Amino acid sequence: MAKQKKGRPARKKRATQAKKASAARVAPSGQWPAREPLPGDGPWYRRLFRITAGLMLVLMVLMALGSGINADDEYQVDYSEKLVNYYLTMGTDTSALYVEKGNMHLYGGFFDLVTGLTNRALGWTPDDLAYYDLRHFFNAIFGWLTMLFIALFVRKLAGWRGALFALVVAFLSPRLLGHSLMNPKDIPFALGFAMSTYYMVGFLERMPRPRWQDMLGLALGIGLALGTRAGGLLLFGYLGLFALLDLWLRYRWSWVRQGALWKAYAGRGLLVALVGYLIGIAVWPWALQAPLANPLEALSEFSKLGVRIRVLYQGMNIMSDETPWYYLPDWIWRTIPLTVLLGVLGGLALLPRLLRRFQPLPVLLAVFSALFPIVYVIVRDSTLHDGWRHLLFVYPPMVVWAVLCWLWLENRYRSFVRTRQALYVVVGLTLIEPALFIARNPHWPYVYFNMASGGISHAFGRFETDYWGVSVKQAVEWLEEAGVLPPRGDQPLQIGSSFSYNLGVYLIPWRGQAKGSYVRFNDRYSKYWDYGIFPSRYIRGPFLRSLNWPNSKAVHTLEANGVPLTAIERDTAHHAFRASQAIKERDYDTAFRELKAELKLYPDNEWAWVQLASVYIARQQFAEAEKTARQALKVAPENSQALYFLGMALLNQQRIEEAYATFERAVAQENFAAAWYYMGYIRAQQGRSSEAVELLNKAIQANPRFRQAYELAAAIYEQLGYTDQAQRYRQAAAQIQ
Repeated sequence: MAKQKKGRPARKKRATQAKKASAARVAPSGQWPAREPLPGDGPWYRRLFRITAGLMLVLMVLMALGSGINADDEYQVDYSEKLVNYYLTMGTDTSALYVEKGNMHLYGGFFDLVTGLTNRALGWTPDDLAYYDLRHFFNAIFGWLTMLFIALFVRKLAGWRGALFALVVAFLSPRLLGHSLMNPKDIPFALGFAMSTYYMVGFLERMPRPRWQDMLGLALGIGLALGTRAGGLLLFGYLGLFALLDLWLRYRWSWVRQGALWKAYAGRGLLVALVGYLIGIAVWPWALQAPLANPLEALSEFSKLGVRIRVLYQGMNIMSDETPWYYLPDWIWRTIPLTVLLGVLGGLALLPRLLRRFQPLPVLLAVFSALFPIVYVIVRDSTLHDGWRHLLFVYPPMVVWAVLCWLWLENRYRSFVRTRQALYVVVGLTLIEPALFIARNPHWPYVYFNMASGGISHAFGRFETDYWGVSVKQAVEWLEEAGVLPPRGDQPLQIGSSFSYNLGVYLIPWRGQAKGSYVRFNDRYSKYWDYGIFPSRYIRGPFLRSLNWPNSKAVHTLEANGVPLTAIERDTAHHAFRASQAIKERDYDTAFRELKAELKLYPDNEWAWVQLASVYIARQQFAEAEKTARQALKVAPENSQALYFLGMALLNQQRIEEAYATFERAVAQENFAAAWYYMGYIRAQQGRSSEAVELLNKAIQANPRFRQAYELAAAIYEQLGYTDQAQRYRQAAAQIQ
C-alpha cells in the first residue's frame, strides 16, 4: 500500500509533465518553429542586397523617364485632375464621382491622387511633359517596391542570399519591369498585394501578439490595393482564410476551446482589416458615397470586365469576350522568364518538400495567391484583354514560389557538385535571355515573349506586342532627330496616328508647329497628314504575318529584337488622300487616277488595292474588280474589305457559291454587316429562307441600322405568309433614316 501511495504521485507528476510538454508544442510562443537556415547565407549578402536594390532603383527611374506613356493614361490623367479637384474643394467639385470616360470612378485613386497632388504642388499640368515624367517616376518607385517585397518575402524563409536571388529574378522579368515603367494601374495594385502578403506573414508569425509594424504594414498594403482597384477586397478573404489556417496548423481543434486565443486573432485581424478598408476608400470618392455597397458593385463590374475590344490571339483577331478558357494561362507561360516558369512547375512537384523545408504557411500563402485568382478567372469565364496585365498581381507570389524551388534544389544537391553546377547553368542561361532582351529594348520590355514560346519573332502577327502604343514617344523623338520637327514651313506639320492621345502628349513641345490627329489604320487616308505613326495594335494578324507591313511608305520602324512595333509613314504626294475624298464624293474617275498614281509609287499599299477594287465595283467592271481584290489579298492576306469586294465581284459574275464562300471568309475576320447581308441575299435567292433570315439577323446585330437587311427579312416573311414578323421588320426599317 505504501508503494502504491508513493507511486500514484509519481505517475500523476509524469502525466502532468507530459501534458505540459504536449501543450508546449501547440501553445503560442510568439514565433513559428524555427527552420534551419540554408547553408551559404552570410551577413555580407545583406549588404550586397542593399547595394543591388539601390542600383536597381536608379536604373528603373532612368528607364521609366525614357519610356512612353500607355494609351490608358488618357483616362487616368483625366481622373487624376478630377480627384485633386474633389479633395482640394472638400468634395464640392463632384466630377470625380462619375467619370463616363473609362468608368474611372469605379477605380480607387491612390496613385492618381498622390501624383496629381504632387504635380499640382509643383505647378505642372497635363500641358507639361514634366507632368508625365513625374507619373513615370512614381511608377518606377511602385514597381521597385513590388520587387523589394518579393525579395523580402523570400528573405523571411530563406535568408538574404535567397532574397538577393529573388530580387534579381524579379528585375529580370521583362513584363514586370516593363509595366513598372509606365503602368500606373496594375503596378500599384500588384504592390498592394505583394506588400500585404509580406506583412501578413509577419502578422501571423507572431500571433497572438503581432508587432505593430506588421499590423500597420498589412493595413497599408490592403489600403493600397483597395485604393487602386476593388479587387483589393480579395485580401480580406486571404487574411481570414490564412488566420484560420494558422490556427489549425498550430493548435488543431484545441484553439476552439481557447477563447482568449481566437479572440486575439479575430480582434487584431478585424482591426487591421478595418484600418486597411478605411485607407482604401479614403482615396476613392465614389466609394465614400456608399462605403459598403459601392466597392462591392465595383468588384462585380471588374469581375465581368465588360469592355469589349478586338484582340490578337493565336493569329486571330477576336473580341475579348470570345477568348477561350486557356487565354490567361497561355499568355502567362509565354511571357514569363523560363527561370520562373521552370521554378513554378518544379515547385508544384516539390510542394510537399517545400512545405517541410520552409515555413508551411508562407509557402501555402504564396502558392494560393498565385493560383487562386487564375483559377477564379477561368471558372468565372471573365473577360480579359491585353494579355494578363489585369492579373499582374499574381506574379510576385509566383516569383517567390519559383525561387524557393530553385533554392531547395540547390540545397538538396549541394554535395553533388556536377548536379549543382548544372542547376547554376540552367538558372544562368534562363536569366541571361530576358536580361539581353531588356538591354536591347529598355523602353518597352513589356513586349517580351520567352524563348520556349518562340520569342517575339514567333509572337509577331499571333499575339499583341506594343498594345499600348508606348513606342509612340520614340517615334516622335525620331521625327525630331530626323529634322522633321520643328517644321521648316509656315504651315503646321500634320501627323496622324491610331494612338492620337500618346501622340498629342509628345507633341506638347511643338504645339502650334505640329498637329496630331486620330486616324484608324484601316482607314488611314481618310484624313490629310504628312507623317503617320502606326503601332501594330490595330493591324490584322494575317497582314502582319505576311511581312508586308511596314510597307514602302515607311521611313522608319521602331523594333524589338528586329520585330516591328511601330511604323512611321511619310505621305508627300497625297494621292491616297485625294482618292479617299473622291470616293466619298462618288467621283470614281478621279479616284481611279489617284489610286493608280499611288500604286505606281507604292505597289505594296494594301489600302490602295482595296479601294481600287471598290472603284471597279462602282464602275461595274467586275472582272477587273476580282483581279484587283485578289492582288489586295496577296499584299494583305484575309483583309476583310478585300474579301468583301472580291465576293461582290464574284456575285455579279454569277459565281454564287464562290461568292458565298468568300463572304464567309470576310465574316470570319470581322463581324462584317454587309457580308452577312449578301450571304442572306444568296440564300434567299436559293429559296433557303430560314438560313437567309438567320444571316440577315446577324447583319442587323453587326449594324442595327442596316435598313436593307430589315427590308429583305420583311420580304422573306411576307413571302412565307408571316405577316406579323414582316410588319415588325418593316416598322424597324421605317425608323431608320
